[in-house]
Parts: sequence; structure tokens; C-alpha cells
Amino acid sequence: MDVKSLLDAEVKLRNVPDEINQDKLDPIMVAHRYKDPAISLICALFSYGNVQQIVKFLESLDFSLLSEEDDVIQRALKNHYYRFQTSEDVIALFIALKRLHVTQSLESIFQSAYNERKSVIDGINALIVTLNALYEHNSKGYTFLLSKVSTKTKGSGALKRWMMFLRWMVRHDNIDMGLWNGIDKADLIMPLDTHTFNVSRRLGLLQRKTYDLQAAIELTQKLKTFDVSDPLKYDFALYRLGQEKIM
Repeated sequence: MDVKSLLDAEVKLRNVPDEINQDKLDPIMVAHRYKDPAISLICALFSYGNVQQIVKFLESLDFSLLSEEDDVIQRALKNHYYRFQTSEDVIALFIALKRLHVTQSLESIFQSAYNERKSVIDGINALIVTLNALYEHNSKGYTFLLSKVSTKTKGSGALKRWMMFLRWMVRHDNIDMGLWNGIDKADLIMPLDTHTFNVSRRLGLLQRKTYDLQAAIELTQKLKTFDVSDPLKYDFALYRLGQEKIM
């Protein structure tokens, strides 16, 4: 079986609701309960580390706080922390997202920047800048959470959690929610993590040895030879092949 046939079979096997149920923990299952972009972004940005711990942390959060006053958010989240993020970092993200939605939306900010060059990296950069401006908070944990603005692709972080968030927002199937319109799913970039990176190299889909944004772009271009309009339909299949140690 060639690589495309293998991946097409995996997509068919895994593009079912059961892939995000309680038996196969995944942060997207929390996002699915709300189908809200701001909540989905929180779920995506905290998606690093052990998946059981990720989901446990996300389920401890009261997302109704996104419509509360700053002091209410601060009191409610004063004991919430996750790995590199202190309670102050968690509070900063909630307040920034709350303030953003007073006059704008994540989608409108992203779309405006994306439209200029059809670049999802431009859209992500615009959101990072906006969130940082809405609530000034500087720490290593918060910088890790939001990521830095990307001005290059080689040697730059792969923006995996942001790319995964966009996949959730733009694609629509049994797994991804498709909450945003006006963004071409062909412009999405693979959410490259260690599982997809290693599996893609073993399958010969990726030659680049450096785990960076350039590798994510190169893998996406390769997957476009399998499906030019929807290369990220292979993401969940590649991820599961690595996570479940099938390959």
C-alpha cells in the first residue's frame, strides 16, 4: 500500500465522532461542548504535555468567566495554574479574551490580517499582538502560551497549538467544528507536533530534520499533492499513528 492509500484509509477510519469521546481523550472534546472560538482557543493553547492532565485542567475552568468583570476573573482563577503557566498567566488570557470580545472577535481580527496575503501566519500574528495589547502581562509562561510573533519560518516555533486551533475553526467534519467562514482550508498549515513530525519523516513525507515552522509548511505542501484543497484532513490520522505507536 502506498503512503496516500494508507493515509486515506486512516482518515476514513478515524473521521468519526468516537475519536474524541471519553475513551480517547483529546482537548477538542472539551471545545466541542461549547463550540465557541474563545473557549476553543483556550483549549488549544493549553494543549501541551500529558493529554490526561490537559483535559483535567480544561475541565477545571469556568468558561462563563469570559463575560465577567476583571476582578471576578481574578478571584475565580487565583488558584488555577498549568505546568509553565501561573494563575496570573491564566487570568491574563481570560481577561484579554474577555476584553477583545467587547468590540471585536477573534475571527474578525484574524480575517483582516489573513486577507492581505491569504496567510494564516499573518492572521495568527495579528491575534498574538492584539491579545498582548489588550492585557499587558509579561512572563515566560505567558509568552510560551501565546507564542511569539513569527517573522521567519526557518528556526521558528511551529505554532502547533495555533495551527490546531485554526484547523478546528476552519475545517468542518466529524472532528473539526468549522465555526469560521471566509478562510480557505487549503491555506491552513499542519499543526506539527513530535508525533506528526516523526511519523511524517518515517513515511517519507518530510525530509527536513529541524522541527520548526518551515517543516510544518513543507509537510503541508507534500500533503497537498494528496489533496490540494484540504491537506489538513490527514492531520488527525498522522497524529494518532504516532500517539498510538502504530508507526
